[in-house]
Amino acid sequence: TIHLVYTFHGPKLTPRDPALQARMAEAHPVLTQQTTMWKAWVGFNASHSLGAMMFGLVYGYLALAHAEVLFRSVFLQSVGLAMLGSFAILGKRYWFSIPFRGICLSLACYLASLVIAHA
Repeated sequence: TIHLVYTFHGPKLTPRDPALQARMAEAHPVLTQQTTMWKAWVGFNASHSLGAMMFGLVYGYLALAHAEVLFRSVFLQSVGLAMLGSFAILGKRYWFSIPFRGICLSLACYLASLVIAHA
């Protein structure tokens, strides 16, 4: 949620060099002229935040309100593990330490819940 707020408010996710942001607002990706690199940057950050929030809300809800559905479904467990594992790989490669540590903690809690549920 903090990431989503920072996407639209304040300087936390803006370049330190104002000229870079201005250039991103002018430059188009090769894919299309219908957006700019700055709009794509904002959109990617917002959709990333919303996706992570949706994951947490859906899996948290299932774990608390419908545990039998989640813990009896190899498919749902595998999708959750793949998603968190993918976030961990992305975090290691592209993010800084705080979000990477957070996703590793989430992954560890998720794995622990699977171990406990199947014990």
